[in-house]
Amino acid sequence: MAYDLKKEEDVKDYLENLGIEYRFGCYKEKKPEVCHLLGDYLEAIKKDYSKAARVYKSNCLDYKHGKSCLKYGNYALIGRGREKEEPVEALDYFEKGCDLNDPISCLHAGILLTATGPQAKVQRDVPKGYNYLKKSCDHKDAMACHYLSGMYLAGVPRNVHEYNPHNPEKNKNIDYLIKPDMKQAFEFAKKGCELGNMFACANVSIMYKKGDGVEKNQQESKRYFEIAQNLQKAQDLTKEVKFQQGLDNKK
Repeated sequence: MAYDLKKEEDVKDYLENLGIEYRFGCYKEKKPEVCHLLGDYLEAIKKDYSKAARVYKSNCLDYKHGKSCLKYGNYALIGRGREKEEPVEALDYFEKGCDLNDPISCLHAGILLTATGPQAKVQRDVPKGYNYLKKSCDHKDAMACHYLSGMYLAGVPRNVHEYNPHNPEKNKNIDYLIKPDMKQAFEFAKKGCELGNMFACANVSIMYKKGDGVEKNQQESKRYFEIAQNLQKAQDLTKEVKFQQGLDNKK
């Protein structure tokens, strides 16, 4: 059947049939990818977050679909489709997703476990969180590589209350879980940049300029600064295109 998507009734019919197809593919054919699409359909089209959550959870547990573990973890973390936030349950599902080699699940698990201050929502476990972040970076998640670089730039103190960003000399005497290491920070920043993280590129530029973790090189500093700028421009353009989609451009 051909649909005229300029007509409201055709759009409604198309979306209803799409939902029927996803339900058949998920419940009858038991295809994990289609079950995930069904969850996305319930989320984006029907705005039924509680049903979407059930689909994501089932697809994670029954069919071992990592992206669905991630989605359900996100729902639990922000309290979507439920009465309240459940960060401990969120971590459990991020870990499940990471075990299924979903890099963003690994990233979210790592950030939860290493967060401090008001952002801390679960019991801090830096070594475990580091391993999740490393796995995410190894699976080419740019943000995870950038996050790891930041951990090595400042170090990760055992007791965060002892760390004073305004007194570097005092910080030398505190106990670190991860000691500051400029070479490691540079390597992770460079990898994050190569994977497309503009903040990592900016850090690589600064490190080349200062000679932090790498030999000073003004040409390389300039080159990475330009890469960061180009990534920023590309991101801004993408945002602009998305914003203008559907607008009437009649003059």
